[in-house]
Amino acid sequence: MDIPIKGFIFDSDDPNGQHSHKLYITSWDGRPVHVHSFAGVTSFDVGHSHEYAGVTAPAPSGVPHVHEYQAETTFNDGHTHFIRGTTGEAIPIPGGGHYHYFEGVTTVNGRHPHAHGYQGRTGNEVT
Repeated sequence: MDIPIKGFIFDSDDPNGQHSHKLYITSWDGRPVHVHSFAGVTSFDVGHSHEYAGVTAPAPSGVPHVHEYQAETTFNDGHTHFIRGTTGEAIPIPGGGHYHYFEGVTTVNGRHPHAHGYQGRTGNEVT
């Protein structure tokens, strides 16, 4: 099954000579899309924690959905971790909009290899 997707590509050249593309999806199967911001602090393990922040992948508005997300944590105790996952279903906000819960465990990293747990909820939808 093909799902029609509309959007645009942004080309970028950074000062280090690397070229990149970002795809911004504006509609999914004829419906507008939206994203959510998310941020938080990991669990405190092996003497430290990490902060993280990002924006979810887009999803169609007005239908049941989830979002994929990923981010790199702050650099603490000589290392970073990555988080990646899929949010839970949309939870309506009185007065309009919705948010999603998310939770997981970071990648393993560090001088003493370890992971951190994290959990939170996204901000309201952004179109």
